Amino acid sequence: MALSITKACIACFACKEVCPKGAVSSAGNNFSIIEHRCDECESLGKGPQCAQICPVETAIVDAKGQAFNPPGSLTGLPQDPNVIAFSS
Repeated sequence: MALSITKACIACFACKEVCPKGAVSSAGNNFSIIEHRCDECESLGKGPQCAQICPVETAIVDAKGQAFNPPGSLTGLPQDPNVIAFSS
């Protein structure tokens, strides 16, 4: 298991505050996950808390590079350039 924090991170510190294992490290505005401490919150049975609180899409990814909050997941806006969103 290995989560990573990408360059999309805005250094809001939310992930660091909620991590029950103290696996989120920061040096200035650069955040990273200490791999040997992170169990992706399996011990809680609720999924990665850092990804759940993160306000930025694509900022936290799994070992395969898949974002926990992919584009459009937080905004609800369609990511397909061929889709037109209408509002009423």
